[in-house]
Amino acid sequence: MFTVAIILTVFFLLLGGATFNGDFANLEPMFQGGVGGLMAVLVMIPFLFVGFDVIPQVAAEINAKKKIIGRILIISIVSAVIFYLLIVFGVAAGMSKGQLEASSLATADAMVQLLGHQAFGTVLVIGGVAGIVTSWMLFFIIGASRILYAMAERGMISKWFAYIHPKYKTPTNAILFLGALAFFFAPLLGRPALVWIVNAGGVGIIVGYLIVSIAFMRLRKTEPELERPYRIKYWRTTGVLAIGLSLLFFFSFYFPGMPASLSWPAEWILLLGWVLIGYILYVMNPRTKETIEHDKRTQSV
Repeated sequence: MFTVAIILTVFFLLLGGATFNGDFANLEPMFQGGVGGLMAVLVMIPFLFVGFDVIPQVAAEINAKKKIIGRILIISIVSAVIFYLLIVFGVAAGMSKGQLEASSLATADAMVQLLGHQAFGTVLVIGGVAGIVTSWMLFFIIGASRILYAMAERGMISKWFAYIHPKYKTPTNAILFLGALAFFFAPLLGRPALVWIVNAGGVGIIVGYLIVSIAFMRLRKTEPELERPYRIKYWRTTGVLAIGLSLLFFFSFYFPGMPASLSWPAEWILLLGWVLIGYILYVMNPRTKETIEHDKRTQSV
């Protein structure tokens, strides 16, 4: 709760400063650079939606009704969109285009500009770090560790990742592996590599959404009586829209020749490397051996 209080305090300080001290002329023009400028920003959006898939991944560990979990997922996405839009509004109202281009930490600089003291920039940085450590970074580790656990249960990777702590019932080895990976390698990559990972990872995210949308449509036809957390009333319309938007995102953002297509060679090498690793794991998957009981396989999925 303390961390939430810090984040909300910083948020309302920025929003209040923008409302009363901001220059709304800085908001013009609303869009710049035409389609290319819009695409350059939109290309990062799929990566920003990754954290929300942690909710269904850990649904089995949430002590709540399945219907409530579905509502939590929708509310969290809508709340995050509103939160980020207001942050963008606050920064844009606080700094001119030239100031934004010259700033290396625009949100903190906007806070100083709006509230008139350097200390407010420090407060914002503290709030940002608190948010990173306790929100998406933590949830990335939670979601990724459950994926490694599921892959280990299915036999795709070493059983070492499937170890469950006897007391806390969490995939301990998977969590330790991810923590060590982040601790030792993340500081060595630098900002350019981070941009490559975000852009190339966006393709995988879009493909993941596409596969899930196709599976959703197929399961409603092949397994109509399957127990589900909640049922969508107009599932055909929802499924078609999800598949269509996933394809639109893919071809509009990442297809060669588009304004926000992946850069060569770094981002394409990353993407092809991930595809190759996935193919190797698929080939090594003992899918012809019935070594996993049906209920355990269902649980891992």
